[in-house]
Amino acid sequence: MRASTPSHDITGLILAGGLGRRMGGVDKGLQMHAGRPLVAHVAERFAPQVGSLLINANRNTESYAALGYPVVADLVEGFAGPLAGIHAGLAACATPLLATAPCDSPHLPPDLVGRLRAALLRANAEIAIAATPSGLHPTFALMRRGVLPSLAAYLAAGHHRMQEWCRSRSHCIVDFADEQAFANINTLDELATLRPTG
Repeated sequence: MRASTPSHDITGLILAGGLGRRMGGVDKGLQMHAGRPLVAHVAERFAPQVGSLLINANRNTESYAALGYPVVADLVEGFAGPLAGIHAGLAACATPLLATAPCDSPHLPPDLVGRLRAALLRANAEIAIAATPSGLHPTFALMRRGVLPSLAAYLAAGHHRMQEWCRSRSHCIVDFADEQAFANINTLDELATLRPTG
C-alpha cells in the first residue's frame, strides 16, 4: 500500500513524552530495534505523510533532537500523559491540522494521515480517530488546531483521559483493518519479538 501524498497543511507529532512504566521506566522511543531507536522507525513512516514533524519528549531531548526534528516538551507538569504531549504539539503547531502517533508503533500505516484527513473533512469534525476491530486508538489521530483551548481547559481541570476528551469534541472514527499496524510496544519482551519494519 502506497503512502498518501504529503499534506503540507498538517504537522505531525510523535508522542515520546511518557515514563515507560511498563517497560521498567526506560525511554521507550529510544529503545533499539533493528539497529535504530523505535522513534526513528516511526518517523520514517510518519514524516512522508505530513508537511513537518515534531517530537514530544520530556527527557533525553538531545537524543531525540539528533533525529533532525524539533522537540517540544510538555507545558503542564507531572508527566500528564499523551494529552499533555498533544497540548504541547498544538501550542507549537503552525498549521491548521495536527496528526499524532506514539513513538512505540513502528508499523503505523503509510496511509494513516491521508485517510484521517479525508474522514475529518468529510464529517466536518474537529478530531478524526483511528480504530481497528479491537477498539479505538486515540493516540493515532488528526485534529484541528482550534481544539487547543478546549484541551488546555480540560488539563487545567485535572483531567487526563484521552478518549473522554476526544469524545467531548466533534469527532469521527476511521476504521483500519490491520491490528498490527497499531500495536504498541509496552514491554521489553514485546520489543524483543517485534517483527522488522518494511
